[in-house]
Amino acid sequence: MTEVVAFLVGRCYSLKHIQQAHGLMVPRGLHQDNIALSRFIEACSSLGFSNYAYSVFTRIPLPQPNIYVYNTMIKALSAAGSPSEAISLYNKIQVAALRPDTYSIPFVLKAVVRLTAVGIGRQVHCHSIGIGFHMDINVVTALVHMYSSCGCVSDARRLFDVAHVFRDVALWNAMVAGYAKLGDVDNARHLFETMPLKKRNVISWTALIAGYAQMNRPNDALMVFRRMQLENVQPDEIAMLATLSACAQLGALQLGEWIHNYIEKHGFRKMVSLNNALIDMYAKSGHIRKALQVFKNAKYKTVITWTTMIAGLALHGLGRQALDMFAQMERAKIAPNDITFIAILSACSHARLVETGLCYFNIMVSRYRIEPKIVHYGCVVDLLGRAGYLQEAHEIVRQMPFEANAAIWGSLLAASNIHGNDELGEHALQHLIMLEPHNSGNYSLLSNIYSALGRWNESRMLRKVMRDNGVKKMPGGSSIEVNSRVHGFIAGDKSHSEGDRIYEVLYKLFRQSKLAGRLQQDCGELLEFDE
Repeated sequence: MTEVVAFLVGRCYSLKHIQQAHGLMVPRGLHQDNIALSRFIEACSSLGFSNYAYSVFTRIPLPQPNIYVYNTMIKALSAAGSPSEAISLYNKIQVAALRPDTYSIPFVLKAVVRLTAVGIGRQVHCHSIGIGFHMDINVVTALVHMYSSCGCVSDARRLFDVAHVFRDVALWNAMVAGYAKLGDVDNARHLFETMPLKKRNVISWTALIAGYAQMNRPNDALMVFRRMQLENVQPDEIAMLATLSACAQLGALQLGEWIHNYIEKHGFRKMVSLNNALIDMYAKSGHIRKALQVFKNAKYKTVITWTTMIAGLALHGLGRQALDMFAQMERAKIAPNDITFIAILSACSHARLVETGLCYFNIMVSRYRIEPKIVHYGCVVDLLGRAGYLQEAHEIVRQMPFEANAAIWGSLLAASNIHGNDELGEHALQHLIMLEPHNSGNYSLLSNIYSALGRWNESRMLRKVMRDNGVKKMPGGSSIEVNSRVHGFIAGDKSHSEGDRIYEVLYKLFRQSKLAGRLQQDCGELLEFDE
């Protein structure tokens, strides 16, 4: 009969099915059978009904469930939105005269991670030592993951170093990922390089790629991805996501297209997140039509899919098309989130649609009950400032319920530069000097305002202030993608390996442009002579 229950719950697709299966179990006493009950909890968990499973679990009469059932319930609660209940249930194991095993501790530590409750994690760690599981590889791996996820990477490393005798690939990966997630990619890379070659797998490589992408070091991320290919490690969906993120940061269109073709060729399952990453990559790499094509071909579209496409259109200055896309999103009954409205307000700003943007800002609150964050106010300030409504933008800054940050004062300074308002520019710079004392761009913008208004003395004085305060002007930079590799250049930098050849070509182009200019001038003089 247990096998029949297992078969039935395995085919449940709704709460009604779950309730019918439960109704079948109770008259036959199968809700007290540990195997049947575990299958039932797993089915509830997979469908998102862990709370229903927990209510069944707490009402089971004697004899009590065994440790296997407890573990299944703790795992379900940890995965659902009930990590506190998972920890509470773990504490009841000994009350039930049972002993946690090497599965109980990793399951409850997942709940600890969700709560970022390192204090409770330390208690579980002490408990694992007391019952003799502190050297079990699964327990140590879970502890390393818990400590690093809670920001205590030094504690994770101490555990990792103690476990040098029996390290497996999961433990290595947990430590590399721990460093990477906290942004310490240099230590992650160092540990990765000391990792035995035979133990590196796709998870190891992906952790490093994702770490570099997260820390805005896309070139390093792509270099690791290329090494991964050279070592014949097949990337999975998560590796593709991390690499596409790096491509989007760099605008590496050729490599992004190669990844897109790779996904199609190898039949990767059509993850919504992969489609979203492709849309983002194409939009940020300047290929908005391809981004739209991926969007239209996507079978499933979440709020993130719609928002990514709207943001891409806004980035390309296609404000009205972005608003049309938002209207389609509303017709599709997809509720926007706060990020969606950042994209919408940005689109209105680029298209100079002031009234429309202010209308969307209002309906964000009135229709969708989304509380504006400082970034939304920043978008409104930018919207008004770009259109020349400087006093209105400044009034928003004074009235908003947040202390203005550097981005908002920077928007006001940029708007002052566009519209030649030196008074507001000076006011904005005073705040920016306190928030970003070494940002040379802020000084340069106000200096440009002074120059445009013929206030040369003030412009010179401002540059003197920069020198006196040790503020160095950041050189301009550019990049170009050649053969799926992005090369970055900074003004005056000659460190590139092909620097001599590059400057030689530039010199030839410069000479040709001067000759062309002279030829055009000579032709003009001849034409005048003929007339």
